[in-house]
Amino acid sequence: MSCCSVVSAALCVIEPVLMNLTPSSMCTPLKTLNVSLSHRRRYMVRHNFPINYTIRVHQKEVFKLSNISRMRAQMQGLDELVLQRLWFQVNQGVLKKIIRVMPDRHPSRPYAAELERRFRDAEGVFVQSHPAEVFQQELPETIQNIWDCLTEEPDRVPQSSWRLVSPKSLLDNFCQTMYCLFSQCFTSEEEEQNRDCRVSGLLSGRADVWTL
Repeated sequence: MSCCSVVSAALCVIEPVLMNLTPSSMCTPLKTLNVSLSHRRRYMVRHNFPINYTIRVHQKEVFKLSNISRMRAQMQGLDELVLQRLWFQVNQGVLKKIIRVMPDRHPSRPYAAELERRFRDAEGVFVQSHPAEVFQQELPETIQNIWDCLTEEPDRVPQSSWRLVSPKSLLDNFCQTMYCLFSQCFTSEEEEQNRDCRVSGLLSGRADVWTL
């Protein structure tokens, strides 16, 4: 197992959490999404973006394994389904922001659009896999506060809440947190094949570990 996979596994299991079985119907769209994510290095770096190119995102959209670990540690008994719902909300905004900065003729736009389509397919299956009342339940206060930040009108967001992050780094976070929150759908071999995450960022715990 790669160093990245070891770190991912450690951050995913170190804290007690109320586990929900991921519905088997979720695994097919998530695996399809994973195939698209495996090509992110090709489309999000190299010749398609300027060196050190970044986009502006809300600090809560910098959603890392360390954030999940922090929430699990500080909210004992947190339902995994709540974190999965948050994952979809976060990455919905991330994908929109990545696509928004790309002109229609940008060489990476078809890839990003297909990634968003597959993400929405997975989200649709996620919603259909649970009773409607699950999504009507009140969220824990801390999660609701994060949710409110994510849905706030951009012109009302304080300047201090914005972060500049590369599209590739955002998709690295997208991928690694997906493995963590939907681990029953992925084998260690699949994680190994998609191992180009930034281990140093995971180990340092420096950037944007949310204050809850």
